[in-house]
Amino acid sequence: MKLTFYGGAQEVTGACYLLESGATKILVDCGLFQCPKVCEARSHEPFPFKPSEIEAVLVTHAHIDHIGRIPKLFKEGFSGKVYSTLATKDLAEIMLEDNLQLLKKGQDNGETELLFNDEDLEKTMRFWEGLDYHQEIKIGNFAVRLLDAGHVLGSSMVEIIAEGKKIIFSGDLGNPPTPLLREPEKITDANILLIESTYGDRAHENRKERRLKIERVIENTVKNKGVLMIPAFSLERTQELLFELNDLVEKGRVPKVPVYLDSPLAIRATEVYKKYERYYNKEAQYIISSGDKVFKFPMLKFILTTDESKAINEVPAPKIIIAGSGMSTGGRILHHERRYLPDPNSAILMVGYQAAGSRGRQIQDGAKSVKIFGEDIPVKCRVETIQGYSAHPDREMLLDFVKESADTLQKVFVVQGEPASALFLVQRVRDYLGLDALAPRYGDSFDL
Repeated sequence: MKLTFYGGAQEVTGACYLLESGATKILVDCGLFQCPKVCEARSHEPFPFKPSEIEAVLVTHAHIDHIGRIPKLFKEGFSGKVYSTLATKDLAEIMLEDNLQLLKKGQDNGETELLFNDEDLEKTMRFWEGLDYHQEIKIGNFAVRLLDAGHVLGSSMVEIIAEGKKIIFSGDLGNPPTPLLREPEKITDANILLIESTYGDRAHENRKERRLKIERVIENTVKNKGVLMIPAFSLERTQELLFELNDLVEKGRVPKVPVYLDSPLAIRATEVYKKYERYYNKEAQYIISSGDKVFKFPMLKFILTTDESKAINEVPAPKIIIAGSGMSTGGRILHHERRYLPDPNSAILMVGYQAAGSRGRQIQDGAKSVKIFGEDIPVKCRVETIQGYSAHPDREMLLDFVKESADTLQKVFVVQGEPASALFLVQRVRDYLGLDALAPRYGDSFDL
């Protein structure tokens, strides 16, 4: 059995892992490389394997850095099945449709050729099959199950048993306790583990601290008669924020001000969340069963059209605007940032991971100005960060996750983290647990 790393190797994005046993070849994830320009070019490069030889793709969750190149696989000759949970399938469809529209806009601006087209996307969804958690399927030599990862709705770890070994691909893990989802399932008998490391070198605030912090940020912004901008990821962070804001508003913990969800993608994703309430944790299910519509509260407005988005400017401050993209690399948040970043009474709140090189990271790191639509926009508003809203576990939770299988693990591959984060976690796993751990590089291949 052989494992090769074609993405997510000492980098956060582009997750793509090729597993071979005998004549059977499968991929776990096939994501887009995401960073300015350089990564876009990498996503367009031919695959370093023959897509026609791949029997199946197993998908951990619906983020573009895990699914973004699957239609490209079909375009280049893949003719197998794609498997994920049912919720991931539904979310993936809207995420890939949105990504294709962005690619088309880029092409109109003369940036690059299309990574895939409508026909490739249609074929992708036709051959995509939804599974329940713990439902076992056989793919050649591999026995496969999906386990709850608690990261975003429908997210899963991929468990593969072959040649007498249990291999676990963590995908992205959740950061419990979360307002909506269950905790990641415990794994106690893995032989080979691929573990994410987005925050492998950092510790988060706890949930109580994050709620107090968002209360304070809202209160201060209202007091200053400013605008609170929240660049939000369409999956999970937005839904968690709405859930928390619903609770804060209903309990009178924050002033009632207009809240705008200015993201058609996030609105569509929220509709999928409403469809799969069975994936929620017991607390969220109880709140919903008691009649509370957690994605609907006074002053919350869903903004779909461009004209509606522009009309937000006419509403006097204070107000809260939640808009994509989460790293301020595109989307409607840029229009609001251009208007309100120079305003010292306003604030921008980072609630998710900001990749190196992204506009969000520049703002987070204290840039005095950022370029938006070709203009240098001064950053004079307050810049706040709440790590506790991350949908990823921190270094302590990651180490605890590995520790559960310490007695059976033969090798730990640390993936999906920048080099500093991945290598930090590698050293902790070696030092604290005495396990054989490493952070592979792109193209590295291992006999298991």
